[in-house]
Amino acid sequence: MDSNNSSNKPEIAIRRAAMDLLARREHSFQELTEKLQSRFPDEDVIPPLEKLREENLQSDQRYLEAYVRYRSNRGFGPLKIEAELYPKGLDSTQVREALYSEEYDWTELCHAAKEKRFGSIDLSTPKERARCQRFLQGRGFGFDQIRECLE
Repeated sequence: MDSNNSSNKPEIAIRRAAMDLLARREHSFQELTEKLQSRFPDEDVIPPLEKLREENLQSDQRYLEAYVRYRSNRGFGPLKIEAELYPKGLDSTQVREALYSEEYDWTELCHAAKEKRFGSIDLSTPKERARCQRFLQGRGFGFDQIRECLE
């Protein structure tokens, strides 16, 4: 009986550590795995995390939706957000579906980012227009969104 209890302790500690991280914010499965593997043996980490996923306490879809909402509200475009999500181990189809759902009007968000940064600056000069375009490209907006925004 004692050996069963002692073999269960790492799983409990891993679950508790994962729950602590999830209580602060959503994490992708891969993020949780990487964070916990720095504190616990690699082979012990996956089973408790899979159990959290089964219980819907960890959800890549919820993480993805929260991340896209947060970054878009901060003025970033779909290309940059997609690039940031790529290393987080998420399904690329799910990422594209979340980014290009009807919930986000990227052209409108592009316009809002331009207004916030440049206000009512005169974009009739090529230099200012190019400066604004570079800024929006750096923010991760696509060519079509930038073109519509600057017209």
